[in-house]
Amino acid sequence: MDPAALAPRRGLRAMFRRGPHDAEILRLAIPAFGALVAEPLFLLGDSAIVGRIGTVPLGGLGVASQALTTLVSISIFLAYGTTAAVARQLGAGNRRAAIQLGIDGLWLAGGIGATVLAAGIPLAPLIVHAFGASAAVTAGAITYLRISLLGAPAMLAVLAGTGVLRGLQDTRTPLAVAVCASAGNIVLNAIFVLGLGWGLAGSAWGTVVVQNAAALVYLAVVARGARRAGLALRPDGAGVRGAATAGASLVLRTLSLQVVLVMACPAIAAHQIAFRIWTLLALALDAIAIAGQAITGKYLGAGDVAGARSATARMIAWGAVYGVVFGALILAARPFLPGLFAAAPPVAGLLLDVLLLVAVVQPVAGVVFVLDGVLIGAGDQDYLALAGIVTAAVFGIAAACVHVLHAGLVALWLAVSVWLAARFVTLTLRARGSAWLVTGAVR
Repeated sequence: MDPAALAPRRGLRAMFRRGPHDAEILRLAIPAFGALVAEPLFLLGDSAIVGRIGTVPLGGLGVASQALTTLVSISIFLAYGTTAAVARQLGAGNRRAAIQLGIDGLWLAGGIGATVLAAGIPLAPLIVHAFGASAAVTAGAITYLRISLLGAPAMLAVLAGTGVLRGLQDTRTPLAVAVCASAGNIVLNAIFVLGLGWGLAGSAWGTVVVQNAAALVYLAVVARGARRAGLALRPDGAGVRGAATAGASLVLRTLSLQVVLVMACPAIAAHQIAFRIWTLLALALDAIAIAGQAITGKYLGAGDVAGARSATARMIAWGAVYGVVFGALILAARPFLPGLFAAAPPVAGLLLDVLLLVAVVQPVAGVVFVLDGVLIGAGDQDYLALAGIVTAAVFGIAAACVHVLHAGLVALWLAVSVWLAARFVTLTLRARGSAWLVTGAVR
């Protein structure tokens, strides 16, 4: 047989053979996936309990939760930026400096959280209105939001603390904290809402208690590390400013993603079902991206460019293979999914069409998620911000065409696919070059 014809088969066999980076990737990605899944379960627990006291409180919870989720999404740089910076110092052998960066990240999170709290309480009515609250749910949404904002500094400290531990190559502790927080949230919500009859306010107070408890766990873990390293818990001004500067680019990158997701979210039943499925699969792919942040930062901090490239290639392969697997699973489950969600016949037909696109783009999504994580780990935030703006503009053009032509939901998902393809191009072009491979303890 022609040796050239055997090459693809050898490539596939190599992919499924155990690689030198596999244990490291799995050690970080599996717990990260568990922690990511615990977060939506946290919100699901709130909804299940509040739903027992009526649809109006549930609507208020939904609006306020949207506002809080947006805050977390924008502030995710506290986790991502801290992971990259801490991992670099760890790779360079500077554990003491790594922990100091973690302390600085926590102080930055506390400062942002305090600002959000001070501004958010008086502005709660405007925020609720901006998120489309109806007259019936406005009062409950404002109450829930104002109480929940008391946990804002803790919520952001949890993000920063998660980033510290990921940078230190520990994703198991965040998993344990996330699982315990989700379980504690359900228990407290049941007591406050159903047992004591506090209503929607009880759900908010339960969440605040759990968020502060989780933040205290992270503070205790970081304080123990600081004590062992002989560090005080005082912030370093330059370190806090550096974290904020790096975070600005990550905020732009995140906002570009949020703009696309908001524009691509019509109130259509078939879309909502498809988007839930998409989100579930995204959590699994994001777990590999989180591993990519920690691993890339560590290798580049150690000056090991070859190791960074090798690990990146392996994670890209993992992302692509999992994307193929997820796509195949969607295709296999596709005939049964409309029935699972009790979709009416018109919705079912549209959903089946959309799911074809969701399945086809999964391999592309797998590579995009991994490379996004790798470049965040490399500290290449400026490029990610620029690429995010460019790809959001590409989506905007595609979505405008859909709107002008009245092309419908399938066409809108085609626009999302174009956006993913644009992200694939911008990220793979960057990864093939060497500009992102900056070594040393500080980028």
